[in-house]
Amino acid sequence: MLIAQITDPHIKESRQFAYNRVDTAGFLEAAIEHVNAFAPAIDAVMVTGDLTDKGRTEEYACIRPILDRLSVPWYPLPGNHDQRENFIQAFADHDYLNEDADFVQYAIEDYSARLIGLDTSVPGDNYGFLCSDRLEWLDSCLRAEPLKPTLLFMHHPPFETGIKHMDVQNLRNAEALFATIANHGQVRHIACGHIHRAVETCINGIPISIAPNSAHSVTLDLHSEGIPSFTMDPPALRIFRVSDDGNVVTHLSFIGSFDGPHPFFAADGSLVD
Repeated sequence: MLIAQITDPHIKESRQFAYNRVDTAGFLEAAIEHVNAFAPAIDAVMVTGDLTDKGRTEEYACIRPILDRLSVPWYPLPGNHDQRENFIQAFADHDYLNEDADFVQYAIEDYSARLIGLDTSVPGDNYGFLCSDRLEWLDSCLRAEPLKPTLLFMHHPPFETGIKHMDVQNLRNAEALFATIANHGQVRHIACGHIHRAVETCINGIPISIAPNSAHSVTLDLHSEGIPSFTMDPPALRIFRVSDDGNVVTHLSFIGSFDGPHPFFAADGSLVD
Protein backbone atom coordinates (compact mmCIF):
# COMPACT_ATOMS: atom_id res chain seq x y z
CA MET A 1 0.00 0.00 0.00
CA LEU A 2 1.23 3.51 -0.84
CA ILE A 3 0.05 6.63 0.96
CA ALA A 4 1.04 10.17 0.02
CA GLN A 5 1.00 12.98 2.57
CA ILE A 6 0.49 16.57 1.48
CA THR A 7 0.54 19.16 4.22
CA ASP A 8 0.18 22.89 4.85
CA PRO A 9 -0.95 24.16 1.43
CA HIS A 10 -2.02 27.53 2.94
CA ILE A 11 -4.34 28.38 0.07
CA LYS A 12 -5.60 31.96 0.01
CA GLU A 13 -8.72 33.47 -1.52
CA SER A 14 -8.64 33.90 -5.31
CA ARG A 15 -5.23 32.18 -5.49
CA GLN A 16 -3.46 35.09 -3.85
CA PHE A 17 0.23 34.53 -3.14
CA ALA A 18 1.23 33.87 0.47
CA TYR A 19 3.50 36.57 1.90
CA ASN A 20 3.20 38.29 -1.49
CA ARG A 21 5.70 35.76 -2.83
CA VAL A 22 4.55 32.12 -2.69
CA ASP A 23 2.14 30.74 -5.31
CA THR A 24 0.66 28.20 -2.91
CA ALA A 25 -2.17 27.24 -5.27
CA GLY A 26 0.26 26.60 -8.11
CA PHE A 27 2.54 24.55 -5.86
CA LEU A 28 -0.42 22.46 -4.67
CA GLU A 29 -1.46 21.80 -8.27
CA ALA A 30 2.06 20.61 -9.03
CA ALA A 31 1.97 18.29 -5.99
CA ILE A 32 -1.32 16.81 -7.14
CA GLU A 33 0.01 16.23 -10.66
CA HIS A 34 3.01 14.51 -9.05
CA VAL A 35 0.76 12.21 -7.01
CA ASN A 36 -1.45 11.38 -9.98
CA ALA A 37 1.57 10.45 -12.12
CA PHE A 38 3.37 8.44 -9.45
CA ALA A 39 4.12 4.82 -10.38
CA PRO A 40 3.14 2.46 -8.95
CA ALA A 41 -0.12 4.22 -8.22
CA ILE A 42 -0.74 5.91 -4.88
CA ASP A 43 -3.65 4.33 -2.98
CA ALA A 44 -4.66 7.28 -0.78
CA VAL A 45 -3.63 10.83 0.11
CA MET A 46 -3.72 12.39 3.57
CA VAL A 47 -3.83 16.21 3.69
CA THR A 48 -2.66 17.07 7.19
CA GLY A 49 -3.84 20.54 7.98
CA ASP A 50 -3.51 24.22 7.21
CA LEU A 51 -5.38 23.68 3.98
CA THR A 52 -6.18 27.39 4.06
CA ASP A 53 -4.30 30.42 5.31
CA LYS A 54 -7.12 32.07 7.29
CA GLY A 55 -9.85 29.44 7.41
CA ARG A 56 -12.21 31.57 5.33
CA THR A 57 -15.05 30.14 3.26
CA GLU A 58 -13.58 31.74 0.14
CA GLU A 59 -10.26 29.96 0.72
CA TYR A 60 -11.97 26.57 0.99
CA ALA A 61 -13.84 27.41 -2.21
CA CYS A 62 -10.43 27.89 -3.83
CA ILE A 63 -8.74 24.74 -2.56
CA ARG A 64 -11.63 22.33 -3.04
CA PRO A 65 -11.53 22.15 -6.87
CA ILE A 66 -7.73 21.77 -6.72
CA LEU A 67 -7.96 18.79 -4.35
CA ASP A 68 -10.72 17.30 -6.48
CA ARG A 69 -8.12 16.82 -9.23
CA LEU A 70 -6.58 13.98 -7.21
CA SER A 71 -7.21 10.70 -8.99
CA VAL A 72 -7.23 8.69 -5.73
CA PRO A 73 -9.22 9.02 -2.49
CA TRP A 74 -8.03 11.83 -0.24
CA TYR A 75 -8.70 12.66 3.38
CA PRO A 76 -8.26 16.14 4.91
CA LEU A 77 -7.51 17.18 8.50
CA PRO A 78 -7.64 20.66 10.03
CA GLY A 79 -4.64 22.62 11.24
CA ASN A 80 -4.23 25.80 13.25
CA HIS A 81 -4.85 27.99 10.18
CA ASP A 82 -8.15 26.26 9.43
CA GLN A 83 -11.57 27.08 10.83
CA ARG A 84 -13.38 23.92 11.89
CA GLU A 85 -16.93 24.93 10.94
CA ASN A 86 -15.90 26.16 7.49
CA PHE A 87 -13.69 23.09 7.08
CA ILE A 88 -16.55 20.68 7.73
CA GLN A 89 -18.86 22.64 5.45
CA ALA A 90 -16.30 22.58 2.63
CA PHE A 91 -15.97 18.79 2.83
CA ALA A 92 -19.54 17.93 3.79
CA ASP A 93 -19.69 15.29 1.05
CA HIS A 94 -16.95 13.30 2.81
CA ASP A 95 -19.29 11.05 4.74
CA TYR A 96 -16.68 9.94 7.30
CA LEU A 97 -16.71 13.50 8.72
CA ASN A 98 -19.27 14.12 11.47
CA GLU A 99 -20.67 17.60 11.03
CA ASP A 100 -22.14 17.58 14.56
CA ALA A 101 -18.89 16.65 16.33
CA ASP A 102 -16.75 19.12 18.24
CA PHE A 103 -13.64 17.80 16.51
CA VAL A 104 -12.67 16.23 13.17
CA GLN A 105 -11.46 12.67 13.80
CA TYR A 106 -12.02 9.53 11.79
CA ALA A 107 -10.73 6.07 10.93
CA ILE A 108 -10.46 4.95 7.32
CA GLU A 109 -10.99 1.20 7.10
CA ASP A 110 -10.77 0.65 3.34
CA TYR A 111 -7.14 -0.44 3.11
CA SER A 112 -4.75 -3.09 4.39
CA ALA A 113 -3.58 -0.54 6.95
CA ARG A 114 -5.87 1.59 9.09
CA LEU A 115 -5.60 5.37 8.64
CA ILE A 116 -6.66 7.39 11.69
CA GLY A 117 -6.99 11.16 11.48
CA LEU A 118 -6.69 13.21 14.68
CA ASP A 119 -7.78 16.81 15.20
CA THR A 120 -5.10 18.66 17.18
CA SER A 121 -6.40 22.15 16.40
CA VAL A 122 -7.43 24.60 19.12
CA PRO A 123 -9.84 27.32 17.94
CA GLY A 124 -8.21 30.74 18.26
CA ASP A 125 -4.72 29.41 19.02
CA ASN A 126 -1.76 28.14 17.02
CA TYR A 127 -0.59 25.36 19.32
CA GLY A 128 -1.99 21.84 19.27
CA PHE A 129 -3.86 19.95 22.00
CA LEU A 130 -5.73 16.67 22.29
CA CYS A 131 -8.51 17.04 24.86
CA SER A 132 -9.71 14.08 26.96
CA ASP A 133 -12.67 13.50 24.63
CA ARG A 134 -10.38 13.21 21.59
CA LEU A 135 -7.99 10.90 23.42
CA GLU A 136 -10.85 8.72 24.67
CA TRP A 137 -12.13 8.51 21.10
CA LEU A 138 -8.67 7.42 19.94
CA ASP A 139 -8.37 4.79 22.67
CA SER A 140 -11.79 3.36 21.83
CA CYS A 141 -11.00 3.42 18.11
CA LEU A 142 -7.75 1.52 18.62
CA ARG A 143 -9.41 -1.04 20.88
CA ALA A 144 -11.88 -1.83 18.10
CA GLU A 145 -9.09 -3.06 15.76
CA PRO A 146 -6.18 -4.28 17.92
CA LEU A 147 -4.46 -6.32 15.20
CA LYS A 148 -4.67 -4.16 12.08
CA PRO A 149 -1.53 -2.08 11.35
CA THR A 150 -2.41 1.55 11.99
CA LEU A 151 -0.98 4.94 11.04
CA LEU A 152 -1.96 8.10 12.91
CA PHE A 153 -2.11 11.39 11.00
CA MET A 154 -2.36 14.81 12.65
CA HIS A 155 -1.21 18.38 12.19
CA HIS A 156 0.87 19.31 15.26
CA PRO A 157 3.98 17.22 16.04
CA PRO A 158 4.27 15.69 19.54
CA PHE A 159 7.97 16.53 19.89
CA GLU A 160 10.42 19.42 19.68
CA THR A 161 12.32 19.88 16.43
CA GLY A 162 14.82 22.48 17.64
CA ILE A 163 13.17 25.23 15.56
CA LYS A 164 12.08 27.28 18.53
CA HIS A 165 9.42 29.54 17.03
CA MET A 166 7.64 26.46 15.67
CA ASP A 167 8.15 24.24 18.72
CA VAL A 168 6.16 26.64 20.92
CA GLN A 169 3.18 25.84 18.67
CA ASN A 170 3.50 22.05 18.77
CA LEU A 171 1.24 19.56 20.56
CA ARG A 172 1.07 20.73 24.19
CA ASN A 173 0.13 17.39 25.76
CA ALA A 174 2.25 14.89 23.87
CA GLU A 175 2.68 12.79 27.01
CA ALA A 176 -1.09 12.19 27.10
CA LEU A 177 -1.03 10.98 23.48
CA PHE A 178 1.79 8.53 24.18
CA ALA A 179 0.06 7.30 27.33
CA THR A 180 -3.08 6.64 25.28
CA ILE A 181 -1.32 4.58 22.63
CA ALA A 182 1.14 2.85 24.99
CA ASN A 183 -0.88 -0.37 25.04
CA HIS A 184 -1.79 -0.33 21.35
CA GLY A 185 1.03 -2.10 19.54
CA GLN A 186 -0.71 -1.85 16.18
CA VAL A 187 0.25 1.83 15.91
CA ARG A 188 3.18 1.69 13.49
CA HIS A 189 3.72 5.36 12.69
CA ILE A 190 2.64 8.91 13.58
CA ALA A 191 2.66 11.37 10.67
CA CYS A 192 2.46 15.14 11.22
CA GLY A 193 2.65 18.47 9.41
CA HIS A 194 2.88 22.06 10.67
CA ILE A 195 6.68 22.52 10.62
CA HIS A 196 7.06 22.91 6.82
CA ARG A 197 10.15 20.69 6.91
CA ALA A 198 10.95 16.98 6.69
CA VAL A 199 11.80 15.81 10.22
CA GLU A 200 11.94 12.33 11.77
CA THR A 201 12.32 10.90 15.26
CA CYS A 202 11.31 7.90 17.35
CA ILE A 203 9.60 8.07 20.76
CA ASN A 204 8.74 5.04 22.87
CA GLY A 205 9.58 2.84 19.90
CA ILE A 206 7.11 4.58 17.58
CA PRO A 207 8.51 6.29 14.47
CA ILE A 208 7.24 9.84 13.99
CA SER A 209 7.65 11.98 10.90
CA ILE A 210 6.84 15.47 9.71
CA ALA A 211 6.16 15.89 6.02
CA PRO A 212 7.95 18.54 3.98
CA ASN A 213 6.01 21.28 2.32
CA SER A 214 5.04 21.36 -1.33
CA ALA A 215 5.50 25.15 -1.35
CA HIS A 216 7.56 27.20 1.15
CA SER A 217 9.69 25.74 3.93
CA VAL A 218 10.34 27.04 7.41
CA THR A 219 14.02 28.00 7.59
CA LEU A 220 16.22 25.36 9.20
CA ASP A 221 17.45 27.67 11.96
CA LEU A 222 18.37 25.82 15.16
CA HIS A 223 19.54 28.91 17.04
CA SER A 224 17.60 29.44 20.27
CA GLU A 225 16.73 33.00 19.21
CA GLY A 226 16.26 32.35 15.51
CA ILE A 227 14.05 34.83 13.66
CA PRO A 228 10.97 33.23 12.05
CA SER A 229 11.45 33.06 8.29
CA PHE A 230 10.90 30.81 5.29
CA THR A 231 12.96 29.53 2.37
CA MET A 232 12.02 28.20 -1.05
CA ASP A 233 13.52 24.72 -0.68
CA PRO A 234 12.72 22.16 -3.40
CA PRO A 235 9.07 21.17 -2.86
CA ALA A 236 8.41 17.59 -1.79
CA LEU A 237 5.89 15.28 -0.20
CA ARG A 238 6.17 12.17 1.93
CA ILE A 239 5.32 8.70 0.66
CA PHE A 240 4.53 5.82 3.02
CA ARG A 241 5.00 2.26 1.86
CA VAL A 242 3.12 -0.19 4.05
CA SER A 243 4.11 -3.81 3.41
CA ASP A 244 1.79 -6.78 3.74
CA ASP A 245 3.10 -7.46 7.23
CA GLY A 246 2.42 -3.87 8.32
CA ASN A 247 5.97 -2.52 8.22
CA VAL A 248 6.05 1.19 7.36
CA VAL A 249 8.85 2.76 5.30
CA THR A 250 8.80 6.46 4.41
CA HIS A 251 10.32 8.25 1.41
CA LEU A 252 10.60 11.87 0.33
CA SER A 253 9.46 12.47 -3.23
CA PHE A 254 10.65 15.76 -4.69
CA ILE A 255 8.31 17.61 -7.01
CA GLY A 256 9.66 18.94 -10.29
CA SER A 257 11.73 17.96 -13.31
CA PHE A 258 15.21 16.58 -12.59
CA ASP A 259 17.95 15.09 -14.77
CA GLY A 260 17.64 11.29 -15.05
CA PRO A 261 16.99 8.52 -14.44
CA HIS A 262 20.30 7.23 -15.78
CA PRO A 263 21.20 3.51 -15.84
CA PHE A 264 23.96 2.10 -13.65
CA PHE A 265 24.54 -0.81 -16.02
CA ALA A 266 25.14 -1.06 -19.78
CA ALA A 267 23.20 -3.41 -22.08
CA ASP A 268 25.84 -6.14 -21.57
CA GLY A 269 25.37 -6.01 -17.82
CA SER A 270 28.64 -4.21 -17.07
CA LEU A 271 28.76 -1.23 -14.76
CA VAL A 272 28.80 2.05 -16.67
CA ASP A 273 32.25 3.58 -16.26
